[in-house]
Amino acid sequence: MNNTTNVEQTQKPAKSASPLQLAMRRFLRNKLAVAGIFILIFFVLIALFAPFLTTHDPTKSNLMNVMAKPSAEHWLGTDSSGRDNFARMVYGSRISLTVGVAAMAFTLLIGVVLGSLAGYYGGKIDSLIMRAADLMLIFPFLLLVLTIMAILERISVPIFITIIALTTWPNITRILRGTFLSLREKEFILGARSIGCSDFRIIVKHFLPNAVGPIIVNATLMMATMIIIESGLSFIGFGIPQPTPTWGNMVTEARSLRVLTQHPEAWVPPGLAILFTVLAINFIGDGLRDAFDPKTKR
Repeated sequence: MNNTTNVEQTQKPAKSASPLQLAMRRFLRNKLAVAGIFILIFFVLIALFAPFLTTHDPTKSNLMNVMAKPSAEHWLGTDSSGRDNFARMVYGSRISLTVGVAAMAFTLLIGVVLGSLAGYYGGKIDSLIMRAADLMLIFPFLLLVLTIMAILERISVPIFITIIALTTWPNITRILRGTFLSLREKEFILGARSIGCSDFRIIVKHFLPNAVGPIIVNATLMMATMIIIESGLSFIGFGIPQPTPTWGNMVTEARSLRVLTQHPEAWVPPGLAILFTVLAINFIGDGLRDAFDPKTKR
């Protein structure tokens, strides 16, 4: 009897897992999401170690060796300007992933700031921001972007990222505004206001931590969207101009019927890279959505 009592006294109560730990466990049980992480890490490593994977200059043309077939020197052959396709694909991963991450981060920054102001203050500020968002959503996205790029003529990577961010912020703004509106009348928010917390402190310390789930989920899905946008605009000639290597620029080779039918090595690898990267990011986004929403049934 005494031994049993001593054992019970020495046993400590089990420490309950935090919401973040529970979300991580749910995420790791999602096999597609975990596979997506490994695929994304694979492409990130390619981008980081690009100089060690090839010795060719991805922007150097060689008109004496145009549309060469794959060989020991050019693993994926050359393009219509004599540039090495493998080098362009490897270095292109840097630009495509950078565009996806940077455009997502810039869009998220704009959306979080405007969504926070609209959802927290309401009234005239909310109306002004939401009317601006509605105005942006009225215009067809592709037409708006093409018009801006046609006016600017020469597009660099930073300018391209800025244009995409300034035209895609309304969706995340509306999502965050809705989240803030649902939290405005919660007891902990009213308590923070009653003890004299500043608006900035309430937004940063109380609102944003409770909205981290929707923010993270939409950020991952937004990154995949940005990569698709870059690839699509580059394909129709309004993206990042040559000779800067991107996956979208490489796929433009397929606009030629000769390349499309006789040189699949010029456009299939970058096309597959876009496909697998976007799928991986979408898998991660779906896994995060399920992880942060415990009511989701798999």
